[in-house]
Amino acid sequence: MALTIISLMKQVPLPSEMRMGDDGLMDRTKAKSIINIDCSFGLEAGLQLKAQNPDAKLIVCSMGPPSFDASLKKALSMGYDEAYLLSDRRLGGSDTYATGLAISTMLAHLGFTKDSKEPFVIVAGRQTSDGDTAHVPSQVAEFMGIPQATFIETLESKDGNIVAKRIIEGGYQMMKLPMPCALSLTPTGIPPRRPSLSGAIKANNSKVTVFNIDDVGLGTELIGLGTPGESGSPTIVSKVATIKSERAPAKMATGHNEKELVSSFLNNFDSGKNTLEVGEVKEKKVKKRDESLEVIDFRKGARGIITWAEVVKGEVSRPSLELLTPARTLANSLNEDTKVTTLIIGKNVDKLAKELIFYGADEVIVVDDDRLEEYRILPFSEIFAQVIKKNDYEIALFAATTAGRELAPRIGVKTDSGVTADCTELLIGEHSHRNKETKERVIYAPILESRRPTYGESKLATIIGFVCPQISTARAGTFEVPQKDTKRKGKISEFKPTLKKDEFVTEIIETVIGDGGMQGLFEADVIVAGGRGTTSDGMQMVKDLAGALKDKGINAEWAASRVMVDEGVSEYARQVGQTGKTLRPKVYISVGISGAIQHIAGMKESETIISIDSNSKATIFQNADFGIVGTYEDVLPELIEKVKDGFTFGIEPKKT
Repeated sequence: MALTIISLMKQVPLPSEMRMGDDGLMDRTKAKSIINIDCSFGLEAGLQLKAQNPDAKLIVCSMGPPSFDASLKKALSMGYDEAYLLSDRRLGGSDTYATGLAISTMLAHLGFTKDSKEPFVIVAGRQTSDGDTAHVPSQVAEFMGIPQATFIETLESKDGNIVAKRIIEGGYQMMKLPMPCALSLTPTGIPPRRPSLSGAIKANNSKVTVFNIDDVGLGTELIGLGTPGESGSPTIVSKVATIKSERAPAKMATGHNEKELVSSFLNNFDSGKNTLEVGEVKEKKVKKRDESLEVIDFRKGARGIITWAEVVKGEVSRPSLELLTPARTLANSLNEDTKVTTLIIGKNVDKLAKELIFYGADEVIVVDDDRLEEYRILPFSEIFAQVIKKNDYEIALFAATTAGRELAPRIGVKTDSGVTADCTELLIGEHSHRNKETKERVIYAPILESRRPTYGESKLATIIGFVCPQISTARAGTFEVPQKDTKRKGKISEFKPTLKKDEFVTEIIETVIGDGGMQGLFEADVIVAGGRGTTSDGMQMVKDLAGALKDKGINAEWAASRVMVDEGVSEYARQVGQTGKTLRPKVYISVGISGAIQHIAGMKESETIISIDSNSKATIFQNADFGIVGTYEDVLPELIEKVKDGFTFGIEPKKT
């Protein structure tokens, strides 16, 4: 049987040209576009599978405006056989749920379903640069009812299955998936090839098949811009605010060589950072509700908050504990009777239930099953959906870890709910809406306001949904772990899910978790992070600086920017930024990091930021307290020597 390889691809604006309109939607009219970087690795993965299966057919699919034709033709020039575009104005404003529904409907129209007689595999990028949600591959897989694996680095077809290496927190997993299945690729695999001359000629003579929603049999009920209580996507952008820096200008070191620069830095550090001039603080006006307006409670009886406790190495992960902080705040904002429930799944995990009560859960639901010792997307998502449907929760929260980023959107499809990714604020609010037909304005309340930085961290978007549970993932490191109270009491119950054999079709061959720095990064007082400018020695001096601080009794760790992870220099568990971790150490030292706003998102909450870069105009200096303009190879050895002589960036060594 001939294999079909389907690559899902998106065209995105250049990051430097991203703009957002006042309505919260992307304005592409003046932005140059390219194939999304992660998607290009998905395209290459498809070509690699083709090399292993010479008789396979390659097709590429996308959803978007007619301008996407250019990127689809580039895929054809790389070696793809057919290209399809779903383009319809009625899709404008669709959230990821609607996008997953639309793409899966187009694939079904092309004859690809879970019951297809011919095998097929879907490859896609991990996420898109304009959204960074990583939701769509999971949602397409769930709509189609097929297995999936995300954050894939490498893959191969073997004996009718796909064997893939999946990046996880602190390590990786080797997995075997039956076909059909869906896979999303990280940009750490094989780099995408350049189109050949013959391929370019073939692409120019080829036609991209364009469908509208009527062609594929897709209705308008769940697509397009959402309308409260009416139709469209289950989530909408309710408002957008510009994010402004609150850090004073950096004190820059001066000197003619590395010794003078480091000496100047030490003097600057001793004298203290610059401070912002404090102006008159304007009292924030609280907008009063018009009491004459009808207040609609859209929850339809749904009550309570549920969180997921991810278990790593036999312990509840720190990001899962962090979730209990916003969960308790949201519960208190709703009413005194709102309960926080945590679901924990695994083997012999009942002993962890009390810990979750101590950290703030009112109830812990335990699913203990020998088959669930390791996280698996299919049974875990099915269990969660069963618990939600039984107890009818109004809010569901997940940590935005590699597992949480694929689990939440799959559960969202199972419960017909929208999902908001990588939130940094979670609040209870209300939404005013005017009915198009009656022109009457009403208030929807109480509603979850999920706020997430977007479009390169320049904007803070508030996302709301009108279907329960309202689902959000929280960026790791954003919220503090609650104070542990061993006197807290709560309810611990057991849940017995109904699981079919199909939930276990994906096999975990091997799991490798090493010292990935995950816990250490969150707890470190000093973090030394390396970027593109530290490639000359593979970040060795970055590690040496962190090591020198450790030798002095300082709780220090090393980290990396996304580019170093994408190039395979560092594991994903050490990535800082919008798609990595948010950290707030006492001292953050960035080395060779230019200052992309995606990286700044993960380190801007640090108490003191020191930046070292060879480019005096690097953006990173606008987000630092102290700066050194110099080459990595010259400055770091001098700074390491100062640490060996006793300089510890103002941090007191641990007493032994």
